[in-house]
Amino acid sequence: MSLIANIVVALVALLHLYFLVLEMFLWDKPKGMKAFGLTPEKAQITKVMAANQGLYNGFLAAGLLWGLVAEPAFGHCIKLFFLLCVLVAGIFGAATASKKILYIQALPAALALVLVLASA
Repeated sequence: MSLIANIVVALVALLHLYFLVLEMFLWDKPKGMKAFGLTPEKAQITKVMAANQGLYNGFLAAGLLWGLVAEPAFGHCIKLFFLLCVLVAGIFGAATASKKILYIQALPAALALVLVLASA
């Protein structure tokens, strides 16, 4: 079970690295504008805010990756903390920005959280 939990945690981390790339580097490019439903004007106006948001997603990914490589007992706590952060961010995003964030961000984090708790 621990291996499956770690694979799902790694996938959540990779997902957040993808968010970092979308928000920091592709926000005003066709792929980023399509992903977030932006017009070129809206993308330009919000580009700095999105880069900041992307950086936070990078920190979430870094924390999850840290949890994967840390000593197992300590890594378990790190993974729990960062998965809870991702889950709360996903729930807040779904409530304030877009319902699809619940499925794209919160649901994978919740699944990983359950698996990490079950592997303890």
